[in-house]
Amino acid sequence: MRRFTAEYLEQTRRGMWEDSQAALAALRLDEAKTVLDVGAGTGELTRILRENSPGQVLSLDADRSLLSQTETPRLLGDATRLPVADSVVEVVVCQALLVNLPTPAAALDEFVRVAQSRVGAIEPDNSAVTVESTVPAEPALMASARRRYLCGVQTDPTFGDGRELFEHAGLDAITVQRYDHHQSIEPPYSDTAFEAVRRKATGAGLKTRRETMLAGNTTAEQFDQLREAWRAMGRTAVEQMRNQEYCYSETVPFYVTVGHV
Repeated sequence: MRRFTAEYLEQTRRGMWEDSQAALAALRLDEAKTVLDVGAGTGELTRILRENSPGQVLSLDADRSLLSQTETPRLLGDATRLPVADSVVEVVVCQALLVNLPTPAAALDEFVRVAQSRVGAIEPDNSAVTVESTVPAEPALMASARRRYLCGVQTDPTFGDGRELFEHAGLDAITVQRYDHHQSIEPPYSDTAFEAVRRKATGAGLKTRRETMLAGNTTAEQFDQLREAWRAMGRTAVEQMRNQEYCYSETVPFYVTVGHV
């Protein structure tokens, strides 16, 4: 499974579900007595589940350091070998988990095993991310970096709609709802925004993806060329920030697939 830092999870999920939670309706959280959030990470989804469910919400993750940042009750465990008995949890759900697993079907089979009623998966289609920026070169550079990175990962980054996988797992009454996660940078700038643009100017953010890109079809020379162009783009963004002119928006489509046991 691909591993992520707490900072990455907090940054990429910031603001998610704050604008609308309509896509979660099929989970029927308001009547759930028990909910299990699998691959909870630092608990971004867990908090939303607890706000909407009157019952007990448990967070589960295989990474002890990430799990320690969530509130109890919590469980340490693997998504493909859940430390939970059969049919004891009313709702089992995950967010951006199956997309990062080499065998998502194995995890979904475990969800079905422990679920009493409903199973949900909230998964992105990373190939359909859109970017707008006041720096003309940024959208194309972001798209190029994303393509090169996705080519090097060992999982399916375009997972998105999980209907077919849910059908193969034997789930019924399957529904799929799309939720677009929007993130933006605009004046007045937050400290987080300043740091994000600084990392573009230094190339630090791109450097963390070098190994994965080289595992795909990107050569070291191509990566260096991309990084130089990336840093130049970042310097332009910094200059625009100084003049209160920089604006950036990114939209990641997520698909909420829900099925009944």
